[in-house]
Amino acid sequence: MAAALSSSSCIFCQIARSSTSTTLLHQDNKVVAFQDINPSAFRHYLVIPIEHIPTVNDLQRRSEDFLLVSHMLNVGQGLLHRDAPHAKHYRFGFHQPPFNSVDHLHLHCFALPFLPRWKAIKYMSLGPFGGFIEAEKLLERIKPLSSL
Repeated sequence: MAAALSSSSCIFCQIARSSTSTTLLHQDNKVVAFQDINPSAFRHYLVIPIEHIPTVNDLQRRSEDFLLVSHMLNVGQGLLHRDAPHAKHYRFGFHQPPFNSVDHLHLHCFALPFLPRWKAIKYMSLGPFGGFIEAEKLLERIKPLSSL
């Protein structure tokens, strides 16, 4: 990955290094997770890599990136199942440029419903124009090609 290990001006890099007062819900050697500062749903968490990766466009079809996104999704699912076990619907995905608000890869993890309901608009796929991509679709896009 051509991305820098961290960027001193990136707020998410600062959170990943515990340089802010943000309460971490999860922390390991690859990712950290925390509540979104402006939640759009009953529960709204972000899972970010510690390494500075700007956007989904910086991910490639290789094991390293596939495993990272898979781990991000597993962490997010675990947190929501722990904190919102009775939610009927969960949603996991990423904004794609130019719709991402912070240039540091971050997985949105939702226990629905969206609150207020109109916030769902921010998390719609716009097909070929980008918008929001479900985590599973991103994983399909970056899954390493079989060596068969």
